[in-house]
Amino acid sequence: MASDDPQVLEPEVPAREAFTDAAEAVERLELLYSRAVEHLCAAFRGAMAGDVPQDRVRAYYPEIRITTQSHAQVDSRLSFGHVANPGTHAATVTRPALFRKYLEQQIGLLVKNHEVPVEIGVSDTPMPVHFAVANDPGMTVPQEGAAQFTLRDVFDVPDLATTNDDIVNGIFQSGADGVGPLAPFTAQRVDYSLARLEHYTATDPGHFQNHVLFTNYQFYVSEFEAFARRALADPESGYTSFVGTGNAEITGPDDALEVPGKLPQMPTYHLKRADGSGITLVNIGVGPSNAKTATDHIAVLRPHAWVMVGHCAGLRNSQQLGDFVLAHAYLREDRVLDADLPAWVPIPALAEIQIALEQAVARETELEGYDLKRVMRTGTVASFDNRNWELREHTGPVQRLSQSRAIALDMESATIAANGFRFRVPYGTLLCVSDKPLHGELKLPGMASDFYKAQVARHLMIGIRAMETLATMPLERIHSRKLRSFEETAFL
Repeated sequence: MASDDPQVLEPEVPAREAFTDAAEAVERLELLYSRAVEHLCAAFRGAMAGDVPQDRVRAYYPEIRITTQSHAQVDSRLSFGHVANPGTHAATVTRPALFRKYLEQQIGLLVKNHEVPVEIGVSDTPMPVHFAVANDPGMTVPQEGAAQFTLRDVFDVPDLATTNDDIVNGIFQSGADGVGPLAPFTAQRVDYSLARLEHYTATDPGHFQNHVLFTNYQFYVSEFEAFARRALADPESGYTSFVGTGNAEITGPDDALEVPGKLPQMPTYHLKRADGSGITLVNIGVGPSNAKTATDHIAVLRPHAWVMVGHCAGLRNSQQLGDFVLAHAYLREDRVLDADLPAWVPIPALAEIQIALEQAVARETELEGYDLKRVMRTGTVASFDNRNWELREHTGPVQRLSQSRAIALDMESATIAANGFRFRVPYGTLLCVSDKPLHGELKLPGMASDFYKAQVARHLMIGIRAMETLATMPLERIHSRKLRSFEETAFL
């Protein structure tokens, strides 16, 4: 709601209105959002030119709100699309054009399941000028002290009170009005992650697809581009373009792809489909910190699934270099999520993801049933935060690995799975054995090169085929009820 303070310059906005049509509701969200952005950008542009407003300039995020008097009577198989309890629930919204399909789907389910309209209006959460200006590539907010005026005296800046994970972590406390959360993230939290994504990946968030592959080696990138070019040459593939780091985009198999002189921290590539059901590949590099950073921010895009396809240390003597590991449990010693998701929380395997990955392995290796066990093991994957764990005194880590029945070890998979669990994003892990340190087979330069050449293409294709299978499945089947807690938000 707008402020009554006459010393605050705010845009005029229409009154809150009820909608039963999801598309019309999103159109109103876009209108309110664009007016807020235009108001802030115009004032900021003037201030930077020397025309500093004498009063505070403020605009607010738009909001979706629903009030129900009774419990919804819905299909018990659905994990989303309805509020847990009667009452009022609300969510602030940013970049509604970017999230149009998602918002239309979620609003449509709410209206259908509760048989009441949603209300669209202006929230009481100010929009930070940094996030409004991000809509204009020609403008940037200078660092504190660089402008000729004190930024905080004129405009609102990001507020950590509304930029956090309290909702997904299950510690959100409703205010005095008793309004509960409708979506897993606030608008400021989403805006923060969209900005971080562009920084870390050097691609616009609008390019991200609904199915995300994570890897810990750059070798997978060239194979992904090669597959993308083959797909673009096939009019039946359904893929429309390929986007590389720096937002370089090609639509033909022989088009030149501009490569930036300096890669970002997490090079990211997108094989796009018109409906967003394509595949994004993110090279997160090595380590659980990178894995957490990437998934913390990609989660706000509400992907349909993410899967880790990286290399690992095989822990069993029966394994061979190049064998596959399908994780169905995780030993979490990554430590980066302990404050958000304690290590005692079990991270369950999700049947739909597991089946898609196993079927993809069978398809690419041409092995089935019992014969598939020759090249793939299913079991516990351990993720450590110490890359050189082998150099420690062995009774500690090796004993824990044995007691957990772990069959493979890496530094990222448990983090990605745990953050998928935390953010309600379906997850999975398929690793490839690149060394066996407990059995004297170390990853040495020459040996690794031969291994990579032989295995990378096959491993990546398995990940791609699994994602293509998931893309054909209804969303309500992929989003498991296992990921939902006692009192959940209606939105995915």
